[in-house]
Amino acid sequence: MFALVLHSHLPWLANHGRWPVGEEWLYQSWAASYLPLVRVLKRLSAEGRSHLLTLGITPVLAAQLDDPHCLDGMHHWLGNWQIRAHEAAGMPDDAHRALGAREHRAAADALTDFEANWRHGASPVLRELLDADAFELLGGPLAHPFQPLLDPRLREYSLTEGLADAKARWNHRPTGIWAPECGYTPGLEHMYSRAGVSHFMVDGPALRGDTSAGRPVRESDVLAFGRDLQVSYRVWSPKSGYPGHAAYRDFHTYDHATGLKPARVTGRTVDSADKAPYDPELAAAAVDRHVADFVETVRTRIRDESARTGRPALVVAAFDTELFGHWWFEGPQWLEKVLRALPEAGVQVGTLADAREHGYVGEPVALEDSSWGSGKDWRVWAGDQVGDLVQLNSEVVATALDVVDKTRESSIVPGLSGPRDRVADQMLREALMTVSSDWAFMVSKDSAAGYARERAHKHAHALREIAAAAAAGRTAVASRLADGWNNADGLFPGLDARRLPPPDRARGTDR
Repeated sequence: MFALVLHSHLPWLANHGRWPVGEEWLYQSWAASYLPLVRVLKRLSAEGRSHLLTLGITPVLAAQLDDPHCLDGMHHWLGNWQIRAHEAAGMPDDAHRALGAREHRAAADALTDFEANWRHGASPVLRELLDADAFELLGGPLAHPFQPLLDPRLREYSLTEGLADAKARWNHRPTGIWAPECGYTPGLEHMYSRAGVSHFMVDGPALRGDTSAGRPVRESDVLAFGRDLQVSYRVWSPKSGYPGHAAYRDFHTYDHATGLKPARVTGRTVDSADKAPYDPELAAAAVDRHVADFVETVRTRIRDESARTGRPALVVAAFDTELFGHWWFEGPQWLEKVLRALPEAGVQVGTLADAREHGYVGEPVALEDSSWGSGKDWRVWAGDQVGDLVQLNSEVVATALDVVDKTRESSIVPGLSGPRDRVADQMLREALMTVSSDWAFMVSKDSAAGYARERAHKHAHALREIAAAAAAGRTAVASRLADGWNNADGLFPGLDARRLPPPDRARGTDR
């Protein structure tokens, strides 16, 4: 059996810059990856195909895909794309005219799709596909924290609220999750079990490379599914993979007059100025070769793993959704052809839930601390380079929990008591935004590190400002500050501080 798992995630970008860092990331990924992926799933679903893949959508990305500001911004972005293409088509040289015509058609198609299907957000679009069993939905915790480093109370709260957010958007409560950064530490499986999570993703090395089945974690019934690196790296790896082929569109080369991408990769050591023009026919031929190569890679891997284990084997290939279309322009074409070609080659395609149901379950495994980051440990989110952010996160979470505990009227388990406290809600919202795993990742990878640190400190400042007023009993000031920060970042409107586990529950242990 083969299971394709995609992880869709971007940090909260709305109203936090446009270009070169900020909302542009969202709109590029939306146009290049999310729109094409949904079109692929719709076409295959219309043919009666189901259980095509396992799709993780983080709550913070889902919030942006439903957000009115982001929907309006996306519509403007698509219109601007069409205008830039029109300008290129009107230039005197043949290369620009061909580029402009091709991009104008793509922009027009995207605009038509968006206006017809997406103007009320992603939730109705994805709900239709979920109801048709086109894919399995993976959920996750609010704001994408690196869970092993997070206080157990906020960790549990973030997960249960994230699963509730999925239920509110799609009327589907996920039973599987993609843990942020595939981060794991012993004990998380108990929290997952309490939350109704039956399976989650880890990277292959966490299972010591034996990814041929889901593995019960320690003494629990919760399964860990591992990414098969041998197969996944065939598509995308730190040093090689299909997207680097000479015929594919080059991600890094821009036509500075229009902002469009005119070149093919040509060669890994070729300067941008010397790259050859993009040729769709050459790229399409490369896609066909890489589809055939991937299908044979999967078949060989299944045979080899079945022979090694003496039982039918599972192969899990897992990627960021944004690889398909945004980073690798031809990725959606490849994806659709692969999902057609694998069954034709005799490979059963299914979801992680299918794998569990069909018995692709191995022996229990004593998972240890791990992630899918550099070194497969926690260095990206806990190393010396981000020591300041680790300290900031610890201080912010401690402040938020302390002040929320002191201002709550009474314990809230097993049911809610007292009126909803919008000040406490906003303190938890800002704390969760501060501890997003994206900020440490961006600093460790030196990718817009200044922006990342600015974002973390902005949310930390908001939390401290509100908390100081609340702790001092300045109720009116705290309410005004909370309302102001909520106007700036009002994502997760269902977040309710009354559901935060009390201090005597989950603190210090997940058992």
